[in-house]
Amino acid sequence: MAKPWATFGVDLHLDRSGPGLRRGLTDALREAVRSGRLAPGTRLPSSRSLAADLGVARNTVAEVYADLVAEGWLAARQGSGTRVADRTPAAPDQHRAPHRREPARPAYDLIPGTPELASFPRAQWLRAARRALTAAPDRALGYGDPRGRVELRTELAGYLSRARGVHADPDRIVVCSGFLGGLGLLADLLRHRGTRSVAVESYGLPHHRRLITRAGLATPPLPFDDGGTRPPDDDPATAGAVLLTPSHQFPMGLPLLPERRTALIDRARRTGGLVLEDDYDGEFRYDRQPVGALQGLDPDRVVYLGTASKSLAPGLRLGWLVLPPSLVADAMDAMAGRTPGVLDQLTLAEFLASGDYDRHVRAARLRYRRRRDALVAALAERAPDVRVTGIAAGLHAVLRLPPGTEQQAVRAAAWHGLAVHGLSTFRHPEADVAPLDALVVGYGTPPDHAWAGALDALCRSLP
Repeated sequence: MAKPWATFGVDLHLDRSGPGLRRGLTDALREAVRSGRLAPGTRLPSSRSLAADLGVARNTVAEVYADLVAEGWLAARQGSGTRVADRTPAAPDQHRAPHRREPARPAYDLIPGTPELASFPRAQWLRAARRALTAAPDRALGYGDPRGRVELRTELAGYLSRARGVHADPDRIVVCSGFLGGLGLLADLLRHRGTRSVAVESYGLPHHRRLITRAGLATPPLPFDDGGTRPPDDDPATAGAVLLTPSHQFPMGLPLLPERRTALIDRARRTGGLVLEDDYDGEFRYDRQPVGALQGLDPDRVVYLGTASKSLAPGLRLGWLVLPPSLVADAMDAMAGRTPGVLDQLTLAEFLASGDYDRHVRAARLRYRRRRDALVAALAERAPDVRVTGIAAGLHAVLRLPPGTEQQAVRAAAWHGLAVHGLSTFRHPEADVAPLDALVVGYGTPPDHAWAGALDALCRSLP
């Protein structure tokens, strides 16, 4: 049973039994700092002293102190012990222009869109880089083909055909700087070809819409209902191109229904338009084999956009386009000087060829499936009024909340040290859909050792 333990003038509500002792002490100290009961600069007892006071192992207290120092709640200096970190802004320098103080870093990041970076396969990547650099011909270090290194395009063609059902010829693949690099290139190409708009989904990433808008194109929202995204009618305003996430809609988590996939392709053929397929996490399906890419239905009308940002790390800035033949020449002209670094391209090619990429994706798929299962189980037990919607896939889940509680939940999450987005963040401002109250929770980012704490904080934040 939880009991308030009084130590150094502060009551710590701590359950001393069970395997959750370390997490409980971490949460208790963090809450004492957050609430102000432990003021900035307060010196904490030594780990030996606090352990004796609480009747716990000294190593437990030392590990808790280390965790809170790493999170920024405490500060440790040689010779002066452990103190509560000074989280107040310093007095402004009169000779400098005033600047905005950076907000405190949250304890747990549940913003969707990033994989677990701690699991990046550093050793395997380093071995692949050494092999690739050793085998690379001298000419590989020159300017080269604006589509990217042929070694990578060849490996991508084989992998995408095998894993995603993409009709991929190396000559029609362009390596770009992540998804945004590819989308920006396509937006420029479409505008130069006379396209006036790129229709986007009613829920999606705002910075994707902004990038398209900056290229001079409108972004009308696609219809949306309980079955997910609907193909638009043959409206000239949306005839140019359509951008969507058919395998796992972001953020709503639904796949594009089979009849709608067919209708979308038929419409593109009638209007002469293009479909831009964002396959951002198509490799991560947990309840069945992943649905093949839409591009396989008509490689002449669908542009496939893929990236290593979710499977490996966004910092690599590696993405790829599989283009219809009609766009290849224009894309090559536009890519001059914009191709990612050749050493990273050669390394990824070797990483794919060695099988290390497949092994890494399989391990990541298992890790994220376990996290999603733990999330669903925890909500069923501790927040039965909240339900997870969408298919079992990807690196995020949508948590449907009771009506009118989204902003309350976002504020509560921030209070508990969580960075999390409400569904309203992703709603197109012109979308003709009723607002829904939900949180979009990314379960990919926290490292394994922090996932239990993040999940506990999330459950305590929910109505």
